[in-house]
Amino acid sequence: MAAPTSPARRAAVVYNPVKVDVDELRATVDAAAKDAGWGETLWLETSVEDPGIGQAREAAAQGAEVVLAAGGDGTVRAVAEGLRDSDAALALLPSGTGNLLARNLELTLNHLGDSVRTAFTGKDRPVDLGIAELRREDGSTEEHAFLVMAGIGIDAKMIANSDEELKKRVGWIAYIDAIRKAVRDSNSMRVKFRVDDGPTKAMTAHTVLVGNCGSLPGNILLLPEAAVDDGLFDIVSLRPESFVGWAQVWVKIFWENGVLRRSTVGRKLMGMTREVRALRYLKAARFELILDHPEEFELDGDDFGMVTGFRCTVDAGAVRIRIPEDREIDVPDPEEVAQSLEATRAAVAETEPAT
Repeated sequence: MAAPTSPARRAAVVYNPVKVDVDELRATVDAAAKDAGWGETLWLETSVEDPGIGQAREAAAQGAEVVLAAGGDGTVRAVAEGLRDSDAALALLPSGTGNLLARNLELTLNHLGDSVRTAFTGKDRPVDLGIAELRREDGSTEEHAFLVMAGIGIDAKMIANSDEELKKRVGWIAYIDAIRKAVRDSNSMRVKFRVDDGPTKAMTAHTVLVGNCGSLPGNILLLPEAAVDDGLFDIVSLRPESFVGWAQVWVKIFWENGVLRRSTVGRKLMGMTREVRALRYLKAARFELILDHPEEFELDGDDFGMVTGFRCTVDAGAVRIRIPEDREIDVPDPEEVAQSLEATRAAVAETEPAT
C-alpha cells in the first residue's frame, strides 16, 4: 500500500490590478511555484472597498504558507494587517513609487523574478507592526495597521496634496510639488503627547512622525536608529521656528543622517556635531498625541483623512516578512536600545507639562 502523500505547499497572491501587469505576474509566479514544487497558487484581487485586508485573511484561512503582496505601499500595508499574527508569511513584490518597507529591508525593487523567487525559497524575518487608533472630528475611532510610518503635519499634507497622475508619470519627484503646496500654509501645530506610561506633555511642531523604519526614497535617512524588530517606535518632531531652524533640520537629515552616518569616518565626525532644538527624537512602545484642531494624517504614504488625535502601539513581531535565504539579520543591541530609552525619558522630562 502506497504511503499517503502530503498536500502540496501553497502560496497566494494579493494583487492590485491597477499597479501590476497581471499577465506577467501570473507567468512569473506560476513558473516559480512549479520550480519549487508547490501546488496551485491562489489569486485574490484587491478592490477600492477592500485594499487587501480581507484577501490576506482569506489566503491565510485557505492554508497559504506565503502571501505575495503585489502593489504599492497601500497594498503591502493592508496585506500585513490581514496577516497579523497568522501562520502565513508576507512576501513583497514592489510596485508603485514608494516601496518603503522593501527599501528599508534592502529587498530587490526592480526585478520581479528575484522577488518572486525569494517568496518561494527565502526565509522569514519577524517584524513589528504598528497599530494606529485614530480619533475623528465626530468623536469616533478606528484602527489601522502600518509597517513604516504614521505622520501628521507637513508630511501628511504633502501626501494629501500629491497628484496621483503626476506620480504615475514621474514617480517620487511628484512629491516636490506637494511639498511646495504644504509649506506655503500655516503648519504650526500645538499638541499634547504622551510617551508610554509617562506624563502628558505639550509642544509646538510642524510635523510629528512615528516610525517603525527609518529610510525614505531619495537617500533620506529620517530615523537613523529605527529598527523593524526592536519592539519600539522611533518618533521625530520637526519644530523649526525660523529659516535657520529649517536649515538645521535639513543639514541634520540630509548631511548627517544621509551622508556622514553611512561611513566610519563620517560617524566619527558626527561625534563633534550638536543636537538641534528644531529636531527631537524619542523612542517608545506606545505614543499618544492630541491636537488642538483637526489635521491630515497618513500611514505608510497613504492619506487617512482628518484626525483630532491618535494612539500608536507596537505589536512586536506580529508579521513575518520573506527575505532571501542568504540574508543576515541584524539583531538590535539591547544596551543601545536602553540608552535611547533613557535619552527619551530625559528629553520628555525637560518638556513643558500639558495644561
